[in-house]
Amino acid sequence: MPITIATWNINSVRLRQDLVHKLLKNERPDVLCLQECKSPVDKIPLSRFTRLGYRHMVARGQKGYNGVAILSRLPIEDAGDRDWAGLGHARHVAGRLENGVTIHNFYVPAGGDVPDRKVNDKFGQKLDFLSEMKEAFAAQKPKNSILVGDLNIAPREDDVWDHKKLLKIVSHTPIEVEHLTAAQEAGAWIDITRRHIPEGRLYSWWSYRARDWDAADKGRRLDHIWATADIADKAHSSKVLRAVRGWEQPSDHAPVFASFDV
Repeated sequence: MPITIATWNINSVRLRQDLVHKLLKNERPDVLCLQECKSPVDKIPLSRFTRLGYRHMVARGQKGYNGVAILSRLPIEDAGDRDWAGLGHARHVAGRLENGVTIHNFYVPAGGDVPDRKVNDKFGQKLDFLSEMKEAFAAQKPKNSILVGDLNIAPREDDVWDHKKLLKIVSHTPIEVEHLTAAQEAGAWIDITRRHIPEGRLYSWWSYRARDWDAADKGRRLDHIWATADIADKAHSSKVLRAVRGWEQPSDHAPVFASFDV
């Protein structure tokens, strides 16, 4: 049976609950993973989503910042979380479906504006977060798992609008890409989106600063879907719903989708 999973940095689930409702109604993913919910768990407007059939939620939240949630039409149990890099932030939660597949929902720190941990603590926190991911995946290889989320790094040259111009911009610096690649390789994770869309520029984020984001098209692929090798071949139908970035009062991210026959 195919299971469709979507990941979306919503930039406030309460402010943009109408957009979440619209996406769920129009696209009907089986599982929607949200990041940057900016809400305590008990304030997430679950009742609106329940009426559409999304009766199950696993989430971690905090007031005004961060926050991750997994909404599901399928039964899902809480599989825990981890305080990566000891930041005390709600940036990770895991859920386990009845078929045994574990879904990890991550929100990696953005890293601030200056790519130098000596003068920017946030950049150091980001690198530490990724280093701890690498260590954890190396210590215990994930199996039967899917990792999604806003990883806040566009790793490939064609994941950004201009590779050379962004080499010193946080989210595409070589050191960030090295750290993300190391974490990915430690867990033998496969980038599902790029397996299905191997060529060409592909973005999931466009800055609010652009007056006409669509025409400027200065995007970055910050949102990812990975899978362990034992189920990666069962994935198909990856896509980025670019049009969602143009909805009224949108998030600056677009949802990313993939389906799995698991």
